[in-house]
Amino acid sequence: MDGPAAGASGHVPEAVLAVDSGGSGLRVVLAPRGGPASAATSPALSGEPVRTGTRGIDAGHLLAQLLPMARRLLGDAGDPRLCAVAIGAAGLASLGDRLRAELPPALAREFGVRRVALAADAVTAYTGALGTRPGAVIAAGTGLIALGTDLRSWRRADGWGHLLGDCGGGAWIGRAGLEAALRAHDGRPGGSDRLLGRAKAVFGPVAGLPGKVYPRADRPAVLASFAPEVAGCAAEDPVAAGILRAAARNMAESAAAVCPSAGEPLVALTGGLFRMGEVLVAPLREELAQRLPHARTASAEGDPLHGAVRIALALANDTLELPCDGRLLRVMPEKGG
Repeated sequence: MDGPAAGASGHVPEAVLAVDSGGSGLRVVLAPRGGPASAATSPALSGEPVRTGTRGIDAGHLLAQLLPMARRLLGDAGDPRLCAVAIGAAGLASLGDRLRAELPPALAREFGVRRVALAADAVTAYTGALGTRPGAVIAAGTGLIALGTDLRSWRRADGWGHLLGDCGGGAWIGRAGLEAALRAHDGRPGGSDRLLGRAKAVFGPVAGLPGKVYPRADRPAVLASFAPEVAGCAAEDPVAAGILRAAARNMAESAAAVCPSAGEPLVALTGGLFRMGEVLVAPLREELAQRLPHARTASAEGDPLHGAVRIALALANDTLELPCDGRLLRVMPEKGG
């Protein structure tokens, strides 16, 4: 196969590839090595989440989607030489052994690239939001995880999934809202007639609700789909408002568990759940002020894909300042390798 075409000066342009693998599929961009992260291409989208099985995240399924997307982006850009790849993947910390074993050699074989960073999606969310500044990020969507760093090591809190944790995330809020609806249906304390009405409007008769939740493989997403209904009722329903206050308290507790205790660290919010707006963000600001009085809140500069671009560019230019470890952020080849 012929290599990338050189320009009139004989210089072959170089680029980095950044990938965000999450619940909605892959997003992939290309960025010139010498440019800022904002110079990345428009994302190529797969629309199919990478499968997870008994052996963890399916590296073959990820590669089957990624390779043709990457080739198309490289071709559209005039076939620059790929000098670094950064992949942020949901579940990497706990389920990413196959990715760590199989992706680097496959990318070296297909594109001749040796510098590869594999990051948990919480790390790319952090890097997109705060770059390389010390602090903490609350990443809230269907699930919930908080990640913090003093730039020497990472600390994470929650992110344990909808059955064991993700306290304050979309599935947690939706489940709490449906519980309040069922309490009202039964006549038990703590119920909400308003949420009961919304549950019937969304899911139909209450008697059929378990059958519409328990058998679903995408149960967290089904539960999270009710979270906007809770937010919509909060202004006039004290039960719904209390659920969002409890979600904010859980988020702040996770942030406090990971935020550096020294200096004036930053705390940023990222993820689709915060599109709820002030009904959730206002109580969260109050909870954060109580638990982290030494920290400053900051607007997120970008999303997890932006964070993956930042990591790829830093890797290509030997300027990566984030702490590396075996699971949250691993760079190949490792130093001395």
